[in-house]
Amino acid sequence: MVIKWRNWALPAAPLVLALLAAGCVSTPGAPATDPTAQPSTSVARSVARVCARPAAGPAKAPAGAVTVDPAVTGDLAAKTKSSPPNTTFWLGPGKHRLEPDRFAQVIPKEGNSYLGAPGAVLDGGKTNQYAFGGTARNVTIRYLTVQGFVAPQNEGVVNHDSADGWVIEHATIQNNSGAGLMAGARQQVRGSCLRSNGQYGMNAYKTGDPVSGLVVEGNEIAANNTDDWERQRPGCGCTGGVKFWAVNGADVRGNWVHENHGTGLWADTNNNDFRIEGNVLEANEGAALIYETSYNAVIRNNMIRRNNWVEGRRYADRGDTFPFATVYLSESGGEPQVRARTDKIEIYGNVLENNWSGITLWENADRFCNSPANTSTGDCTLLVRHSDRCADPAIATAPLYTDCRWKTQRVDIHNNRFVLDTSVVDCTVKCDRMAVLANYGSYPDWSPYHGERVAEAITLKQHNRWHDNVYIGPWKFVAHDPSRVLDSAQWQGTPYQQDAGSTFRTRDGG
Repeated sequence: MVIKWRNWALPAAPLVLALLAAGCVSTPGAPATDPTAQPSTSVARSVARVCARPAAGPAKAPAGAVTVDPAVTGDLAAKTKSSPPNTTFWLGPGKHRLEPDRFAQVIPKEGNSYLGAPGAVLDGGKTNQYAFGGTARNVTIRYLTVQGFVAPQNEGVVNHDSADGWVIEHATIQNNSGAGLMAGARQQVRGSCLRSNGQYGMNAYKTGDPVSGLVVEGNEIAANNTDDWERQRPGCGCTGGVKFWAVNGADVRGNWVHENHGTGLWADTNNNDFRIEGNVLEANEGAALIYETSYNAVIRNNMIRRNNWVEGRRYADRGDTFPFATVYLSESGGEPQVRARTDKIEIYGNVLENNWSGITLWENADRFCNSPANTSTGDCTLLVRHSDRCADPAIATAPLYTDCRWKTQRVDIHNNRFVLDTSVVDCTVKCDRMAVLANYGSYPDWSPYHGERVAEAITLKQHNRWHDNVYIGPWKFVAHDPSRVLDSAQWQGTPYQQDAGSTFRTRDGG
């Protein structure tokens, strides 16, 4: 859950070219950018239009496959139960149903494959909670539409129990309650349409062990959170296109993430080693990307446009001065002590165009392991496994003083293009911010982080750096706390010395 302002109550080039060559993406209209002024040469400018043009499955049952009859209620679950592991099932054209019991579901065996014929739909009839569950590994689901299931909040319809090694490819998972899809270790989700699900398109979470080796590639993730969970549970931080929780190692590439009711992609609590690249993130009502209380990531070559118009404006209209951003790093940074493919968070080669504000680096002084202000209840940092160690008086000295915090540190933001046309975004104030800041520490009374210690650290001492970017439009900069709103000269000057080598223009060609 995002913690924002007001103490603790706040909130590759080769890759893209390969996707284009493979026909995985198509151009919906060129973005209004000037390639000659863009520092990167490999920004994703096209999208995976999977939902409009889903790939077709086999029209006939493959040799050796078990045919599933849509006219027989419960046929899929029954034949799965009676067949051995490593069986391939071919679902014929038409609407397949499970038994009319809310807990009726398919329980695959290890190595099973499920292939949908053109027009094959597994429909929960707004009665069944789960489509595919159980703990069997290495299950494959291809070319199948899964819809009409009613999973509870925070639970998922496909791979309900987060089993390992599943492959979901060329599937359409839509119009379900809860999350369309859960994730286990080494799961691959490719070329699929995850749309109009009640809470998330996918909830990458597994009880106990972290999810590792996750691949999310070439999918369309759209219009999720139809049940508007933030309205039902204000401040829950439980909505969006995809939620990642405690994922260790993820490649999120070549996806079209758009028009989700809330955040597009949200990595929340002890995620590590992410590569988020070659995606188009657009028109999400909230932030395009939140990386929260997490570690070590590369965010590169993404097209990020027209995000955060709804949520950013909502807070601005309330008079909130916090810089609600389109790319929001909350208590997240690079950490050499946590093994990953990088030891920092590097954000480069992206185009951010006509979003509500840009990038905010935030650290809540009152949020740390064992603090009552930590909304990730019971979770500690990856450097301190047991939260009871982060207590007075030990927390006031090394190494716990440092290790008990999720720190926004070692963030390197470079060679990006930031474009803001306020006539497009339709705003006059508070949509033009780039920020690095913290609040005044005050809670709990035994915290060693009182006062401006964290604000001084995130702003000046934790190696957070902007440089060699291109800015077009009326950008402003916030440093230390929301009251310090700077122009570009102040941002580049002492003591902040940010954006060395960057250029600033009021408009294209100006």
